[in-house]
Amino acid sequence: MLQNTGKLAGKTLFITGASRGIGKAIALKAAKDGANVVIAAKTAQAHPKLPGTIYSAAEEIEALGGKALPCIVDVRDEKQIGEAVEQAVQRFGGIDILVNNASAISLTGTLETPMKKVDLMLGVNLRGTYLTSKLCIPHLLKSKNPHILNLSPPLNLNPIWFKNHTAIQTAAMEMLGGAEVGKQCRNVDIMSDAAYAILGKPPSYTGNFVIDEEILKTEGIKDFDIYAVAPGNALLPDFFLDEAEALVQNMGDQVVIPGVKGDSRSAATGGPIGETFNIIKGVLNPDIVKSTGGVYKFNLSGEHAGVWFIDMKNGGGSAGSGEPPVKADVVMTMDSADFTKMFAGKLKPTMAFMSGKLMIKGDMSLAIKMEKMMSMMKSKL
Repeated sequence: MLQNTGKLAGKTLFITGASRGIGKAIALKAAKDGANVVIAAKTAQAHPKLPGTIYSAAEEIEALGGKALPCIVDVRDEKQIGEAVEQAVQRFGGIDILVNNASAISLTGTLETPMKKVDLMLGVNLRGTYLTSKLCIPHLLKSKNPHILNLSPPLNLNPIWFKNHTAIQTAAMEMLGGAEVGKQCRNVDIMSDAAYAILGKPPSYTGNFVIDEEILKTEGIKDFDIYAVAPGNALLPDFFLDEAEALVQNMGDQVVIPGVKGDSRSAATGGPIGETFNIIKGVLNPDIVKSTGGVYKFNLSGEHAGVWFIDMKNGGGSAGSGEPPVKADVVMTMDSADFTKMFAGKLKPTMAFMSGKLMIKGDMSLAIKMEKMMSMMKSKL
């Protein structure tokens, strides 16, 4: 972990979305230095699925030695932001740092995303960031070492990131992907440490696009297992980094799949799904069963709806239609057309999951292991 040095002592941070998650983690990191933190967020009353309010965050900040000012703020509302900025200046004498952390996301396709959610994402992520910056800048200009830190994916025009969508574990992440996805994430401490490293730099450090792991390496951090939710588990790849695409392609290399065919339960032969399962049967054998150790159930919707399974845990393996012979370790729910694309190598499970095309319940690491089998079958489909 990056140690606090006291460099934010007495500084005033205006952090949007600081009632929970990454925003709160940055606030708590600053509080250890004795910083003043304006918690500009909407949650005044506890959410049934997202823990934390601006008031509970304020209590945690002050318990660590910082000073807190909880303000009810919707970053789309100019009046609310303006009032919070004025309260911050009256209470603390100014603003030294703005952290634009508040965000909204919907991991759905164009046709599945209602305009209400589109307006929310544009209003929070684009307008809110611009508006909050605009209202804080006059006060930031009076600070000796002002900073605006925008938390976002890096700008990357590689087309791969426009057709697909290491994650950081937050309550919102669990709502999107379930509790199990957290095992393949890093915790919010990596973001607060990276922010702390940036916010202590001089004003000349500006206009930089910074990756959390990269800047922490320059600060001397070598052991990144300290940030893992579950050390030793394979991490979900970072989004919008070109290296991540190569990582996704190589996921599952630890699975050795010999080309020997083994016995399996017969699968239906009709239609594209049945044909896919016939090919799956051809690559199953005791070695892959031993190296994978998972039972998969597929709930398929769409044109070829139905329930199918792959048993890569027992005997020589089996695959077919209907319920698996034993309780499934992983349940995947998706459209039958996307299932066919996935096993043809045209849609990677990780990307399908993060884009909302695939819902997974169970062991995410087993889902990743399937990618090696898919790569073998690509030439046959």
